[in-house]
Amino acid sequence: MKFFTNRSLENIDKKIDNKNIVRRYTKFCIGCLIVAIAFNLFLSPNELVPGGVGGASIIINEVFRINKSVFILVIDLLLLILSFIFLGKVKTRGSILGSLLFPIFVQLTSNINNYIQIDTSQLLLSAIFGGVLYGFGAGIIFKSGFTTGGTDILNQIISKYAKISMGKSMIICDGIIVLLSGIVFGPNILMYSIIILYLISYMSDRVILGISDSKAFYIVTDEEKKIKEYIMKYLNHGVTVFNARGGFKKEREHVLLCVLPTKDYYKLKEGIHEIDPDAFFVVCDAYEVFGGE
Repeated sequence: MKFFTNRSLENIDKKIDNKNIVRRYTKFCIGCLIVAIAFNLFLSPNELVPGGVGGASIIINEVFRINKSVFILVIDLLLLILSFIFLGKVKTRGSILGSLLFPIFVQLTSNINNYIQIDTSQLLLSAIFGGVLYGFGAGIIFKSGFTTGGTDILNQIISKYAKISMGKSMIICDGIIVLLSGIVFGPNILMYSIIILYLISYMSDRVILGISDSKAFYIVTDEEKKIKEYIMKYLNHGVTVFNARGGFKKEREHVLLCVLPTKDYYKLKEGIHEIDPDAFFVVCDAYEVFGGE
């Protein structure tokens, strides 16, 4: 058995950070630019709030007339200081570039509506296209291993010290900002902002994970040999067998794991039903499959 020391794990982490570094930084810059374009082309002109520091800047601009990019930069710098204090320099390092680059791109693209005319009366279309484009850019940023700083830092701090998940801390931070948009801009904007948040989350996940083209089957059956033979001989896919024990009966049993293309999903599902109608199985999306034969 191979054991890893803290130093060897740190070296692995550094190796991952330095892997394909030029391509990762290029993707990161493209992602930041796309997010800034979505922000200035669809969201900000229509006072649609996407959450985060960018969303807060739209609210603050409406109330106090403070330049959005300046507000984003100032808040990002303050949050970087908090990140260094509460999360340490390693965690802070991954947020520095995004915290500086995003407000710069927001300022550089602030006049994009002078070149690309969008009908601002169609709020639903602006919300949909803005949310999709913003989420696409955010997904590229996350997939390249970076963040844009801002409330991402605040989410990590809340998650660490309040002992709650990142998902819950994101709901708290973005929820407060979106609720404030309803107070400042009215309930219609609040509803559109909720749609935008969902689209951003959905699109960023699709970019990070991709569209699943494989399915993973976990099968518990009394006809183990027949199902295993059916998968290997007739579907031409491999099977992995796990030792398991039932939670109620405490009896030892086997769990079959098979990952196969989505096109073969129907055949395996129906094949299991034909061989063992009482079989228990779970099917999951498999976004990335590596190794095996």
